[in-house]
Amino acid sequence: MYEVLENLNKTSGITGSMLVAEDGIVIASDLDSTHEEETVGALASSIAAVVRKSMVKLGHEPFEQVTIEADRGKMFLADAGVGILVVTAEHQVNIGLVRLEIKNAVAKLQEDN
Repeated sequence: MYEVLENLNKTSGITGSMLVAEDGIVIASDLDSTHEEETVGALASSIAAVVRKSMVKLGHEPFEQVTIEADRGKMFLADAGVGILVVTAEHQVNIGLVRLEIKNAVAKLQEDN
Protein backbone atom coordinates (compact mmCIF):
# COMPACT_ATOMS: atom_id res chain seq x y z
CA MET A 1 0.00 0.00 0.00
CA TYR A 2 2.75 2.44 0.94
CA GLU A 3 4.63 1.43 -2.21
CA VAL A 4 1.63 2.43 -4.32
CA LEU A 5 1.52 5.85 -2.63
CA GLU A 6 5.29 6.28 -2.98
CA ASN A 7 5.17 5.47 -6.70
CA LEU A 8 2.22 7.80 -7.21
CA ASN A 9 4.15 10.62 -5.55
CA LYS A 10 6.94 10.25 -8.13
CA THR A 11 4.58 11.69 -10.75
CA SER A 12 5.52 15.23 -11.73
CA GLY A 13 3.36 17.76 -9.90
CA ILE A 14 1.99 15.41 -7.25
CA THR A 15 2.87 16.63 -3.76
CA GLY A 16 1.40 13.80 -1.68
CA SER A 17 -1.08 10.97 -1.42
CA MET A 18 -2.94 9.01 1.20
CA LEU A 19 -5.57 6.32 1.63
CA VAL A 20 -8.43 7.12 4.00
CA ALA A 21 -11.26 4.96 5.32
CA GLU A 22 -14.86 6.02 4.70
CA ASP A 23 -14.98 7.44 8.25
CA GLY A 24 -11.90 9.62 7.69
CA ILE A 25 -9.39 7.43 9.53
CA VAL A 26 -6.00 7.49 7.80
CA ILE A 27 -5.06 4.01 6.53
CA ALA A 28 -1.75 4.97 4.89
CA SER A 29 -0.17 8.31 4.10
CA ASP A 30 2.71 9.82 2.18
CA LEU A 31 1.74 13.51 2.35
CA ASP A 32 4.17 16.39 2.40
CA SER A 33 4.70 18.11 5.74
CA THR A 34 2.52 21.12 4.89
CA HIS A 35 -0.68 19.07 5.30
CA GLU A 36 -2.02 17.57 8.52
CA GLU A 37 -3.00 13.97 7.79
CA GLU A 38 -6.03 13.86 10.10
CA THR A 39 -7.42 17.11 8.70
CA VAL A 40 -7.01 16.01 5.08
CA GLY A 41 -8.50 12.60 5.91
CA ALA A 42 -11.57 14.11 7.56
CA LEU A 43 -12.03 16.60 4.72
CA ALA A 44 -11.71 13.90 2.05
CA SER A 45 -14.18 11.63 3.84
CA SER A 46 -16.72 14.42 4.16
CA ILE A 47 -16.40 15.49 0.51
CA ALA A 48 -16.61 11.89 -0.75
CA ALA A 49 -19.77 11.25 1.30
CA VAL A 50 -21.51 14.32 -0.14
CA VAL A 51 -20.42 13.46 -3.69
CA ARG A 52 -21.64 9.85 -3.32
CA LYS A 53 -25.07 10.99 -2.09
CA SER A 54 -25.31 13.54 -4.90
CA MET A 55 -24.38 10.97 -7.56
CA VAL A 56 -27.02 8.57 -6.23
CA LYS A 57 -29.68 11.30 -6.40
CA LEU A 58 -28.64 12.10 -9.98
CA GLY A 59 -28.52 8.44 -10.97
CA HIS A 60 -24.84 8.70 -11.88
CA GLU A 61 -23.38 6.23 -9.45
CA PRO A 62 -20.93 4.92 -8.51
CA PHE A 63 -18.62 7.75 -7.50
CA GLU A 64 -15.23 7.23 -9.14
CA GLN A 65 -13.17 10.42 -8.93
CA VAL A 66 -13.47 14.08 -7.97
CA THR A 67 -11.07 16.94 -8.69
CA ILE A 68 -10.98 20.04 -6.50
CA GLU A 69 -9.12 23.06 -7.82
CA ALA A 70 -7.93 26.01 -5.75
CA ASP A 71 -5.52 28.91 -6.23
CA ARG A 72 -2.62 27.11 -4.58
CA GLY A 73 -3.16 23.51 -5.68
CA LYS A 74 -5.46 20.66 -6.54
CA MET A 75 -6.87 17.69 -4.66
CA PHE A 76 -8.08 14.51 -6.29
CA LEU A 77 -10.33 11.98 -4.53
CA ALA A 78 -10.89 8.52 -5.96
CA ASP A 79 -12.84 5.51 -4.71
CA ALA A 80 -10.22 2.80 -4.31
CA GLY A 81 -12.56 0.16 -2.91
CA VAL A 82 -10.52 -0.24 0.28
CA GLY A 83 -10.91 3.49 0.97
CA ILE A 84 -10.61 6.89 -0.61
CA LEU A 85 -7.38 7.65 -2.43
CA VAL A 86 -6.47 11.30 -1.84
CA VAL A 87 -3.85 12.99 -4.01
CA THR A 88 -2.60 16.54 -3.54
CA ALA A 89 -0.93 18.34 -6.42
CA GLU A 90 0.52 21.62 -7.57
CA HIS A 91 -1.80 24.11 -9.23
CA GLN A 92 -0.23 23.72 -12.71
CA VAL A 93 -0.14 19.90 -12.68
CA ASN A 94 -1.02 17.93 -15.82
CA ILE A 95 -4.52 16.80 -14.83
CA GLY A 96 -4.73 14.09 -17.49
CA LEU A 97 -1.47 12.52 -16.32
CA VAL A 98 -2.54 12.64 -12.68
CA ARG A 99 -5.92 11.07 -13.45
CA LEU A 100 -4.20 8.26 -15.37
CA GLU A 101 -1.76 7.63 -12.52
CA ILE A 102 -4.61 7.63 -10.02
CA LYS A 103 -6.50 5.08 -12.14
CA ASN A 104 -3.40 2.85 -12.17
CA ALA A 105 -2.89 3.28 -8.41
CA VAL A 106 -6.53 2.38 -7.70
CA ALA A 107 -6.19 -0.76 -9.82
CA LYS A 108 -3.03 -1.74 -7.93
CA LEU A 109 -4.65 -1.09 -4.52
CA GLN A 110 -7.67 -3.21 -5.47
CA GLU A 111 -5.41 -5.95 -6.82
CA ASP A 112 -3.40 -6.05 -3.57
CA ASN A 113 -6.51 -6.41 -1.40
